[in-house]
Amino acid sequence: MRLTVPGPRSLAGQLFAMQAVLIAVVVAGYALFTYVSDRSQAEEAATRQARAVARSVADSPSVLTATRTGDPTAELQPYALKVMRDTEVDFITIMDPRGIRWTHPDPRQIGQPFQGHTERALKGETFTETYTGTLGPSVRAVTPIQDGSTVVGMVSAGIRVEQITQRAQDQLTALLGVAAGALMLGAVGTYVINARLRRHTHGMNATELSRMHDYHQAALHAVREGLLMLDGQYRVALINDGGRELLGVAGDVVGRSVAELGLPAPLTGALLASEPRVDEVHLTASRVLVINTSPVSGGERRGTVVTLRDVTELQSLMGELDSERGFTQALRSQAHEAANRLHTVVSLIELGRAEEAVEFATAELELAQALTDQVVAAVSEPVLAALLLGKTAQANERGVELMVSEDSSLDDGLLPETLPARDLVTILGNLIDNAVDAAQGSARARVTVAAYTRNSGDAPELVLRVSDTGPGVDPEHTEAVFQRGFSTKPAGPGGRGLGLALVRQATQRHEGSLTVAEADGGGAEFEVRLPLRESGAADAGVTSGAPVARGAGGDA
Repeated sequence: MRLTVPGPRSLAGQLFAMQAVLIAVVVAGYALFTYVSDRSQAEEAATRQARAVARSVADSPSVLTATRTGDPTAELQPYALKVMRDTEVDFITIMDPRGIRWTHPDPRQIGQPFQGHTERALKGETFTETYTGTLGPSVRAVTPIQDGSTVVGMVSAGIRVEQITQRAQDQLTALLGVAAGALMLGAVGTYVINARLRRHTHGMNATELSRMHDYHQAALHAVREGLLMLDGQYRVALINDGGRELLGVAGDVVGRSVAELGLPAPLTGALLASEPRVDEVHLTASRVLVINTSPVSGGERRGTVVTLRDVTELQSLMGELDSERGFTQALRSQAHEAANRLHTVVSLIELGRAEEAVEFATAELELAQALTDQVVAAVSEPVLAALLLGKTAQANERGVELMVSEDSSLDDGLLPETLPARDLVTILGNLIDNAVDAAQGSARARVTVAAYTRNSGDAPELVLRVSDTGPGVDPEHTEAVFQRGFSTKPAGPGGRGLGLALVRQATQRHEGSLTVAEADGGGAEFEVRLPLRESGAADAGVTSGAPVARGAGGDA
């Protein structure tokens, strides 16, 4: 035979048992207190009743007259029995000063000595006592019958203790009925409340709930992704460490509204939106975040769960990957063109026109070498030089001429470690892509790039300027072009409006400035100025030049 050991009671079950015991103890205690109190009150009431009856009989003129006759019993016995029935006392005994009974409920006791104390009554005093007489224990009152100042008899009226107990028991029975009803009502109410609690706690006991809370807290702060929970009024109900870091908030933000956190307006709008957001990209001062929101509802809006992922590094890598893809496409196109030119050279040789073949091949080599020399001479910093060469090939494939201005002068090793090459690729690459998009299809499809360092007061700075021959930027949109999601072109598969937002983010991260203006001859001109932190970089390769900005008008 298997013995089954019962598992720990659920929290709801424990509370139900505790509340049921508590209600039972309270009701039982109240019943006991009431019983004792009612019994005491019953004894007091019986004492007052016996005293009142005794005094009424003693003060009756007919009783005083009967005591003067030769046979008081003949008149007093019927009178005493009648008063006893009317007043619901158990006995009325009228006696002479010696204590010999003139009346008694039991006629056999008439003429017998009274069982009890009479000394105080003989002195003219009325008193009460509990005494065991012929009818058993009773609460009685003894009072004198006075003729003037002379005691001519005594009256004793009493109620048996048994009768008093019966009265208290009747009250106790009623009390127990009320107590049972209260206990049943309390049990039903407790059961209903705990049934609801059981549903909310899924039948778990206190230990399981405590363990789940510990796991919840550990998991909440262990995940690197940000987690933010908002209540129905869009106040922060919970935020983990990752969420604080990604949103850049500090201090106690629980209970504060999302609008008070100082987040960028588009991000705040997404958090305050009633509809869910899925993999939506937003920019903060230093990060690119992907947010997902899911409303919590249960008949009414209870709040919102927000998850945050940092894709800053991923976005930078994707930008570099896009550049590499562009380089690859450019190389594929160049290889195709080189093959065509090589076939042309071979054909000229086969036709016996060796001189024309040499002249044709030399011209192509000189053109490619001249472009490379021009870029490297102006910008010898390897990352930017490679970027410009790749972007030049891409622009040529799209029918846009990309030129490096004569003002450009940026030597290798000039840039400090505080200005990583990845950020420069993000800034200059996106500016050039936007400029090429804007210039493509124009009458003079041209993009001009300038990169140089200059002194601005006591601190050197790097200037990156890109201008195009496109339609330019509407003056009303000079601020909007840097907002995520703004674009003058149709959205592509990957969306639009992120390039210039990333440029602004990278610029602000290095405490630089980003401006847009109208370029000479039309188009747009965007200019980025980045301070160079290291003092050694300020003395090398610094040239003067008029700041010009950079042109986009395209993928803003």
